[in-house]
Amino acid sequence: MVKKKIQEIATKRAEKKENKDKVVVPRITNENVAEHREEVLSGARKYIYPLQHSKHRIVILTTSLVIAAVLIFMTVSVLLLYRQQTTSSFMYQVTKVIPFPVARSGNTFIAYENYLFELRHYIHYYETQLQIDFDTEAGQAQLADYKKRALDSVIDLAYIKQIADELGVTVDSAEIENQIRIAREQKRLGSNDEVFEDVLRNYWNWSIDDFRRSLENELLKQEVARALDAETENEAREALAKLEAGEEFAAVAAEYSDDEATKDDGGVFGVVDASDRNVSQQTVDTLFKLEEGQYSGINVIPYQRGYALEIVQNLGEKSGGREGAHIIFQLKDINETLNDRKEQQPYRQYITLEEPSIDDGSDTSPELSN
Repeated sequence: MVKKKIQEIATKRAEKKENKDKVVVPRITNENVAEHREEVLSGARKYIYPLQHSKHRIVILTTSLVIAAVLIFMTVSVLLLYRQQTTSSFMYQVTKVIPFPVARSGNTFIAYENYLFELRHYIHYYETQLQIDFDTEAGQAQLADYKKRALDSVIDLAYIKQIADELGVTVDSAEIENQIRIAREQKRLGSNDEVFEDVLRNYWNWSIDDFRRSLENELLKQEVARALDAETENEAREALAKLEAGEEFAAVAAEYSDDEATKDDGGVFGVVDASDRNVSQQTVDTLFKLEEGQYSGINVIPYQRGYALEIVQNLGEKSGGREGAHIIFQLKDINETLNDRKEQQPYRQYITLEEPSIDDGSDTSPELSN
């Protein structure tokens, strides 16, 4: 029995070997190479396709998650900015990256970042320097007033930039740096660079670049006010021509100056030192650059609640400083032009502000320079 089993196994092995020897290896020729290549590739596809399918699913899933995250982030940002009107540092940084609009003037969108830039320096100044608690009822009323001022300011600036483009008015970096130089030399914001930066940070939470930005906006507003008032510009040039022709400064001041306090006294505004805060910093800087008896050209300065053109004369050294005189040419209120422009091209704001309950018409905003 065992012998028989062994014979059967031996027979099967012999048959298997014989069949194996009979396997014919196909010959690959130019005519059938494509067929054999496809046969080999088809065998490999059953391993490749599942892997490709998995990668495709991963890409779709990742893209879906990213889109969902972006949509959620945008939705939360919109709610925080437009409904809650947050002024947080995080959302301020978000508005620097994503150009959310706060208003629209014609075809120009006004960036929410511009609004927060103005508002946040108000809030920082009054919280840190005047210790105002904006969580109180009185503080909330003041905050509503500051919000309105900040929004009005950025809307006005948008119109001013439109007018500046039309008139070809620009402010270059040299003008901005000159104002920073004046502020530093006159120690209006500190006695050295380190203190200067500390003052900006502590009072308004600004960097020097933020200060430059604020100065640029202010200088642009001054130059636009000047460009819009050709009549006053011509008067100033006429007065300057008389001075150049040899007329006495006091006589020209009496004829042309809009400064009622000084025009009948030869335009004399008194003795000032290099860091005097009672006179425009531009006036002080100009005065201390002049030789005794010399007068300046025509400069634009902040004056009262608007702007003016000014010619300055150095009357010489006096005890405690230098005596000066000036001729003032009051420029027309730029708000008249802005109001006309707003009627012609109405703006639309995208946030609703509470009406301020305190508005006595005074401007208590912190001043950087004058």
